[in-house]
Formats: sequence, C-alpha cells, structure tokens
Amino acid sequence: MKSRSVSITGATGFLGWHLCEAFGHAGWDVRAIVRPGNRKELPNGVRPVEAPLASARLASALASTDLVIHSAAVIRAPTAAAFHAVNVEGTHAVVTAANAVGARLVHISSQAAAGSGTPDRPRREGDLPHPVNAYGRSKLASETIVREIGETPWTILRPCAVYGPRDRGFLPLFRLARLGLTLLAVPPGTAFTFVFVKDLVQAVVLAATDARAVGETLFIGHPVPQPTDALLRAVAEAAGRRYRPLHIPPVLVTALASAGDMFWRVGGQPIIDSGRLAELRASGFVCSVDRIRDLLGFIAPTPLRDGIDQTMRWYRDHRWS
Repeated sequence: MKSRSVSITGATGFLGWHLCEAFGHAGWDVRAIVRPGNRKELPNGVRPVEAPLASARLASALASTDLVIHSAAVIRAPTAAAFHAVNVEGTHAVVTAANAVGARLVHISSQAAAGSGTPDRPRREGDLPHPVNAYGRSKLASETIVREIGETPWTILRPCAVYGPRDRGFLPLFRLARLGLTLLAVPPGTAFTFVFVKDLVQAVVLAATDARAVGETLFIGHPVPQPTDALLRAVAEAAGRRYRPLHIPPVLVTALASAGDMFWRVGGQPIIDSGRLAELRASGFVCSVDRIRDLLGFIAPTPLRDGIDQTMRWYRDHRWS
C-alpha cells in the first residue's frame, strides 16, 4: 500500500518538528519544506526539501504530496512589514502551491488572530476577530487568504498558548525559575488557555485526516483555562523552587517594552516589546474548545502541571536550562 505523503512548512521550528515526528509515527511519508541551506535537526526518517516559501520552486517541492501542513510563521518581529512578509505573503504562496498540486491544506493560525478572551467570555470561532497586535493581524490576514483563494479542501487551526519540549518562547520563565526568580508582569488572575505541544499535534493529525474538519476554523487548547499565577507556580515548583513572585510595576513593564522596540532597531531580539505589551495588557487569552470537541471528539488530555513537569525534564536533559 502506498504511503500517504505530507509536506510540512516550518518543519525545523518548535511545532513543525513535533508535527514531523507525529506524522512519521503515524506512517506518513514526511517531507520537511526548509529554507535553502537550512541544516537544523529533523526527526529520523523525515526528508528535507529545500524551497523558499515565496518562490516558483514551492509547487515543485510539493509535487505529489497528499497533504500540506503550513506551520511556518514569524511570531516575533520588529515591524508589521516583517510579519506580513512571512505570515501573509508566505501563506499566499503556500495556498497557491497547494492549489497547483491538488493537496489538502491545514493552515496553523493562532488565537492571536481572533483576540483576547476571559473564562467568563472565552473567544469562540464565530466571534468577530479583534487581534491586539501586528502578529495577530498578520495571522488573521493569513486566514483570509486561505478562505478566499484555497481551491482544495482546507482547515484552519487556531492553537492557543503552546508550550512543551523544544519551545523557546516559554524558556526564559524556566531559566529564571531555576535561579529562584519568578517575575509577574500581569495581574495574577489573568487567565490563558494553554496546550501542551504533544496534544496539539494530536489534534492537527486528527483534523488533517477527518473530512468533518474541511472548511472549519477551530481553536485548540486544554479545556480548563489557567490564571497566570498557576502557570508561574507550576514552573517554579517544577524547578524545585519556592513560589515567590516578584510583581513588576506596570510603568516598568511599559518602559521595558519601549526599550525592547529600540533593541530591535540595533539587531537584538528582546523578550518584551510593544507587541508583547499589547498581549500583556489584554484581559486574558482564553478560548472555547467546545467546537473541536463536538465536531471531532478531541479533548486535550495533558493538565498544565503535568505538561510543565515534562517540559522542565526535557530542558534539563538537553541542557537548555
């Protein structure tokens, strides 16, 4: 029997690496679409195929593939133009190439495209989107491209805050925790929907192989939102430290964001900038995951504390923290 073929953009990134591994374990022939010259590690058995996203070579790189998972994206960037170049123009190129080869498409978007939500009023798929920063606006624009020009069966997935092994976004929290430092930059009760990366890839594989997901836009996350306080406490305890949060005054957070914007201009990559500040000032980022539960029967199984413990062990084993 011929193996099904999947091509994954962003394959050397945090989520992309896990997607390659998951589809490989599920018996798919996995192609990693990577930038020319990219020599980053890939899971065993994954075949790298070099092709810039915005190029005529992309369609040939996707030739004969059954499924395209578009996970390549820029999450942090200094300008709206930088987000647009990758998240919008790159998506346009991928959708055009998927159309040309007749492949089913799963587009990995983000809750950032939809905007904030709280436990009392979680963001739902049918709500009018209201992104809070340039990253969110670029992801919303990428969704519009999929809906407007996609000619093959497509699905848009909106993961919430993703964490787990290989993640560098949450890594500073773990490194500070091991030093006994826990910095609280938002009110402790500010809530988020989180998802462990291994749960997320399970949902992606399910959505990519179930006809009921075609034409759908679905949030993915653990069904129980968590306050910031619970996240930071879990990280501190996983590091073997007492939880003693240090509250950062809002005026200092604002000053750090302004300094971060300037740091971008000299070639740095700050932990906080004005885009991240907009997220921190939001009422929370909670989404409802009822739709994917009702449609596909998916419920993310990993509680936050268990996922944080697994993540910390991976960081330690690989000397990341």
